Amino acid sequence: MSNTLFITNVTIVNENADPFKGDVFIEDGRIKKVGVGLCEKAYTTIDGSGQNWLLLPGYIDTHIHGAAGYDTMDSTEEALRGIASFLVKEGVTAFLATTMTQSVEAIEKALINVGRYRRQDGEAEILGVHVEGPFISRRRAGAQPIQYIIPPSPYYVQRWQALSNHLIKNMTIAPEVEGGLQLIRELENLGIVASIGHSDATFEEVEQAISNGITKATHLYNQMRPFHHRDPGVVGGVLLDERVKVELIVDFVHCHPKAVDLVYRLKGASDIILITDAMRAKGLRYGNYDLGGQNVSVTEEGAHLSNGALAGSVLSMERAVKNMRAVTGCSLQELVAMSSTNAAKQMKLARKGQIAEGFDADFVLLDQKLNVQKTICHGKVVYER
Repeated sequence: MSNTLFITNVTIVNENADPFKGDVFIEDGRIKKVGVGLCEKAYTTIDGSGQNWLLLPGYIDTHIHGAAGYDTMDSTEEALRGIASFLVKEGVTAFLATTMTQSVEAIEKALINVGRYRRQDGEAEILGVHVEGPFISRRRAGAQPIQYIIPPSPYYVQRWQALSNHLIKNMTIAPEVEGGLQLIRELENLGIVASIGHSDATFEEVEQAISNGITKATHLYNQMRPFHHRDPGVVGGVLLDERVKVELIVDFVHCHPKAVDLVYRLKGASDIILITDAMRAKGLRYGNYDLGGQNVSVTEEGAHLSNGALAGSVLSMERAVKNMRAVTGCSLQELVAMSSTNAAKQMKLARKGQIAEGFDADFVLLDQKLNVQKTICHGKVVYER
């Protein structure tokens, strides 16, 4: 009985159905029953009577570097544990630990560290790794250190996938760089999502890259050739192609609210993936922090390098979801798609992103203002407001 949980009298929200007042029975970290008027005995019961609570699939952040003073590139168990235990406060139940452009040795150390990591109770699940760089454009490096950018290499991808215990799930690359298209095809062969980012590709080069296997765009608008009426660039290319999902950092620093609304109207909720791109300062006070050996100043205007370039964010997924709802008026079902289901489907995670029988019991319980009340990972309450 100690491995059972019963959640009752909550509004259950999935991306593919109307919300309904119902119940969920969980055993051994997996959803056993979903319905209306269920009467189940469990070791723990959460009763939402009188609370008007919403039960959504747990948020999945596919692009996050760090939080609470820790960074994936720290390459320690302590760092990953610190990030994973912090993220549950904002409703995140699973994430991709994200690397950045650094030396090959530093990237490999981080990959090995993730490959060895084992989740403990009370933590969000590390689904794998998002490798951001080093196969990117020098013209669109942003906060990625230029000195560590190297040409695309299938050799490194194969080696790194082995070192990470086959946990690389997403890789950001600039396809216009020599060898980029070959690398995209290799990523597809390995089952890794190929994401265009930090790229100066022309519209035509974007079209070619998509035909070779690009299915995602990294932090849309940021560090990519912008839209121009005579040169639609990367932004125009990914917005117009239905084969590509786009990451959005909805902090209103990386994207103007109307730019967010534009993406929502053009792509629709089914092709948007909300991310934070957060760095180690998330959850901490304003001040100076390190990102890949670079000083980052964090203020109410965001996280910036000394040259003014944005250096990730301090955004929470809780705030990203609220902001998306505020600026677009999207439905709860669409919020589920953008915060969880789309990412799960793209990574082919068969048991994530839905509240349905057989799926992992990963949930975020919200009030009507979308404030996180409880986070549940693998059937256990890991955070309570």
